[in-house]
Amino acid sequence: MSRILLTLAITFGIVFTLGLWIPLKAMVAQELLTLAWAESQARLQLGESAQPLIVLAGAHGESLAFGPGHVTGSAEPGMRGPVVIAGHRDTHFRGLETVDIDSTIRLQSRSGKWSDYRVTQLRVADSRQEAMNLATMPDNSLLLVTCYPFNSIDNQGPLRYLVEARKVEPSPARATAGPNRQGLADTGF
Repeated sequence: MSRILLTLAITFGIVFTLGLWIPLKAMVAQELLTLAWAESQARLQLGESAQPLIVLAGAHGESLAFGPGHVTGSAEPGMRGPVVIAGHRDTHFRGLETVDIDSTIRLQSRSGKWSDYRVTQLRVADSRQEAMNLATMPDNSLLLVTCYPFNSIDNQGPLRYLVEARKVEPSPARATAGPNRQGLADTGF
């Protein structure tokens, strides 16, 4: 009887470890990428309190295992044209499940400039029936793509969760306003 329990315990330990491998690898990868981050990469922040994610070049399996990937053919962050970024629903894009209409998503370009995007639409698309057409997307748009449903065991399903957002242009008053001198005085500067 103890031999059966030992076998079951070892089997459970192996299955449990293998199940944690992908989320653990994804978390460690973001930490390593943060340490090695170069100016040639972009960063994405899914909500004001979320940790920024390094966006890698390409949305293929090799890059998506380590972070969200910029979809080749879409505009580079900070450049003119629609930007498309894909990520895994069970690791880096898990937070998309809690994003709502009017939420703010921040995207940093290669130059280091952050831009705010306002979520305008959340929807599910069937990849067998709908293809992404960049020509129909506005130039100031951001599209985040992940598999759907979020809690599915099947990682080869055809459904995609799409978060569509539009760039928020800074108001002229904010763009030209100088620093708050009173606030600087209060901090001792």
